Amino acid sequence: MTQQQFQTCIDKCRYEIDEIKDHAHMLHDSVNQRYDMNHPYSYHLDMVADSVFKYGYLVCQHEADVLPLFFGAFYHDSIEDARMSYNDVKKGAAHFMNDEQAYMAAEMVYALTNEKGRTRAERANDRYYAGIRETPYAPFLKLADRLANITYSCSKENGLNSRMRLVYKEELPHFLEAINAHSDDPRFALPQVMIDEIYRLL
Repeated sequence: MTQQQFQTCIDKCRYEIDEIKDHAHMLHDSVNQRYDMNHPYSYHLDMVADSVFKYGYLVCQHEADVLPLFFGAFYHDSIEDARMSYNDVKKGAAHFMNDEQAYMAAEMVYALTNEKGRTRAERANDRYYAGIRETPYAPFLKLADRLANITYSCSKENGLNSRMRLVYKEELPHFLEAINAHSDDPRFALPQVMIDEIYRLL
């Protein structure tokens, strides 16, 4: 899909994208989740979605995939952090799209949900990364999530998590390999422009 084609799809779906965004914001507000204590969690969700606006055309293959892709960005932490179940997510997605699209959206969110674990390594274990590699658009969304966190960790606004910049830098080679599906299918691609931006920041 060309950048212009993707933008045309966004324009056609603008109302639904805005509705998805608003509902995701309200969901995380309802559980009083914050981002680095300085921001509502919507700050992070919007940063992840910003990568979809900027780079989604590099991975998106069909007009029907646009809404699931944005839903995945705005809801990617809903199971992990906002007390949603997989079925809750799927039902929520069905308010904005057909059943096939809602399934795709829910699968993305599920793939990006950390495993149970006592440590960072246990929560992002081999099974977790395998799920990302096997789910269309999940590698792209995980990269968008990491780009958002790294951008913030390198910003002057960053407060409590300044140490995370070093963590992300140390993890980067393993992280990129772990989410790389090594597939010719663009839906599993990791856009080089995003990887370059991460290296520039770190």
